Amino acid sequence: MDLTPSALMGPLLMLLGFVGLGWIAARRLSIDPRPIATLLVYLIAPLTIFRALMNGGPTPEYLLLTLALFILVCSMALLVRRVTQHRFGPQEGALLAFSSGTGNTGYFGLPVALILLPPEGVTLYLFCMLGINLYEFTLGFYLSARGHFSVRQSLTKIARLPLIYAFLSALLLNALNVTLPAPLMSSLEVFPATYTLLGMMIIGMTLSQVTLSAWDSKFVATCVGLRYLLWPLVMLAAVLLLQYLGPLSSELGMALLLLGVVPMASNVVVVAMELGIQPQKGALAVLVTTLLAPLLIPLYLGIMLRMTGLG
Repeated sequence: MDLTPSALMGPLLMLLGFVGLGWIAARRLSIDPRPIATLLVYLIAPLTIFRALMNGGPTPEYLLLTLALFILVCSMALLVRRVTQHRFGPQEGALLAFSSGTGNTGYFGLPVALILLPPEGVTLYLFCMLGINLYEFTLGFYLSARGHFSVRQSLTKIARLPLIYAFLSALLLNALNVTLPAPLMSSLEVFPATYTLLGMMIIGMTLSQVTLSAWDSKFVATCVGLRYLLWPLVMLAAVLLLQYLGPLSSELGMALLLLGVVPMASNVVVVAMELGIQPQKGALAVLVTTLLAPLLIPLYLGIMLRMTGLG
């Protein structure tokens, strides 16, 4: 298994290139990123998840993995919200709570998973990732909205999110053994790539509007700590606990460890843009954690693999 920075440089440069394209588009073409954020939340993300579930053929074991990750990240977010709510402003606290329960498992993590994991490991990684995605657009979205809206307004916004209905629709169709026409499934193939491209470009678009006053050292340092201290420790503890309770496949163990070392989620910017809560601060924090990724991922994975005996 190649954990050198050079093995990760390809995905990193691709993602940073998308960020650069977003910056150019906003600066030179005066493109407003807010409609793109709305498009991602209400159309592209739901169709991406729907297609993944229809292709993946979710089994009870895979869905149990999704549920376990959903419960874990919800617990982390609620804990961080409780600890930080009196140390940051309402909007910054909401962003921290949202980001603490998620990571860049799709835009960044999936290309890395394809490099490091066998096919079975990639499948396990995808269903773990699905639990995190569901958090983003349920409890995570609620915590973010509470930084700017009332409880009723926040719940109303969640009820309007189509990703929840896309997830339930895919589960129902799979339970009924319904197979969608091949032309329809082929037409959905464009959405995962579009999701990655626009999700990273929106960071660059937001950065194009950043001023020096948007830099918040305390906020960025906390985001880096959550992403590169809390998450690796939690996922390492989860793998060690599962190994203690019974046999744990190396594929699942590696997938869980990888989830713990990816950068901060780009959807932090997407949700912040949609809700109007400090998207510039979120974009700066995402950029910092992404730039640190090629240095920290090989280091962290090497240490954790030795500690768990999976290396």
